[in-house]
Amino acid sequence: MKKFLFAWFMSAFTGLMPMAHAQDTTVVRVAAASDLKFALEELSARYEKQTGQKITLVFGSSGQFTTQILQGAPFQIFMSADENFVYKLSDAGKTADRGKVYAIGRIGVFTPNGSPLKADGSLKDLATSLQDGRLQKLAIANPEHAPYGERAKQVLQNAGLWSAVQSKLILGENISQAAQFALSGSAQAGIIAQSLAVAPAFADKGRFELIDAKNHQPLIQRMVLIKPVSAAAQSFYDYLGSAPAQAVLSRYGFAMP
Repeated sequence: MKKFLFAWFMSAFTGLMPMAHAQDTTVVRVAAASDLKFALEELSARYEKQTGQKITLVFGSSGQFTTQILQGAPFQIFMSADENFVYKLSDAGKTADRGKVYAIGRIGVFTPNGSPLKADGSLKDLATSLQDGRLQKLAIANPEHAPYGERAKQVLQNAGLWSAVQSKLILGENISQAAQFALSGSAQAGIIAQSLAVAPAFADKGRFELIDAKNHQPLIQRMVLIKPVSAAAQSFYDYLGSAPAQAVLSRYGFAMP
């Protein structure tokens, strides 16, 4: 009996050790709209340095992340570029609540160095370039599942250019990929997120001008905790809504709620 109890105790004790170790090294997995790439990488690096908590960032389109989370993808925080995707997850019972707005996004026209087009937020030069042949490719995110692409489509529609420009479009799976198409010269221009255009990776590599926000629906960006909620995820979520984090987001061109 003593041998049995000793063996049971040791097995129970050693069985708990890996669980405790796993809890100490829990990684918070964040599904984030790709317009956040540079800002969120900076924020997560700061947080990891301050707390030792490991953060894994996965960037993509908000629509695709919504589908993945509905199918059980193991994310703990979702940072959407459009609050409607958060509401969809909340209505499906996937989230702790309906989340909170962390930023308002902006879009504009980016032209790489050497492009024959102007970075004209009014889209007048874009319209002219369609007529004189200067525009061969325009990069935007896929409007089917990327909020920044959907807003780019709205802008082009409101300018009366959508039908004429469709044959010239090169679609990125998300706004980050669309921005890379423009930056690399694969397109003569792109309608991209301001948060990417002001990042160091884009510095001195092109020109950027904001599009009037009145020309598209606002990019109200909302984040939410995915159930079940861990203490580690809650802590990082709270940090993302803090004043220091908002200051970083502001520096990358986001408007604060």
